[in-house]
Amino acid sequence: MNSRTRRSARANIHPSAHVAETAVLDGAVTVGPQAVICHGAVLVAEGGCISVGHSSIVMENSVLRSTSFADCTLGNNVLVGPHCHLSGCQIEDEVFVATGVSIFNGAHVGQGAELRINAVVHLSTRVPCGATVPIGWVAVGDPAQILPPDQHDAIWAVQKGLDFPMKVFGVDRQAAAQDSVVKRITERYAQFLLRRNKGS
Repeated sequence: MNSRTRRSARANIHPSAHVAETAVLDGAVTVGPQAVICHGAVLVAEGGCISVGHSSIVMENSVLRSTSFADCTLGNNVLVGPHCHLSGCQIEDEVFVATGVSIFNGAHVGQGAELRINAVVHLSTRVPCGATVPIGWVAVGDPAQILPPDQHDAIWAVQKGLDFPMKVFGVDRQAAAQDSVVKRITERYAQFLLRRNKGS
């Protein structure tokens, strides 16, 4: 490990784990026994915790992020492929997360599930044990509806009620004019990040 992997004094890395020299661990990150964090992976705990279980693997250039209200947890024997993005989600044991998968805040993926290339598991969505989300498909809702990406209206019908701006950024979509939602999100989140980084 080099200084980048030790950037956070709160990182807890098991002696049998391997963290690549170009990986970044920032905040309260725990890496369990025989786990592997590959080159370019970024694990950022923003107020919550990140934990990677026994023999789990986070491959190149994947990003794991926790928030002040949602930890990011990988169980045992989880494989996270390259270029994935996992934010504030709970992944049970023996889950396969293929290249390019995105899993959003409050999502829960059951044991033995398989998320194939570029699959999306949306906010507050629960994927049952052993389920498969096909290549490029979207899981949304609790319980999850698993839909092809061309069914935008059906996806949005569930997704809209999940209220992503409020749950993730504390921005009321109804109170803000539609063209100012992103402005409010970026202003609020930038201030949070600036405070956090000045304090580190």
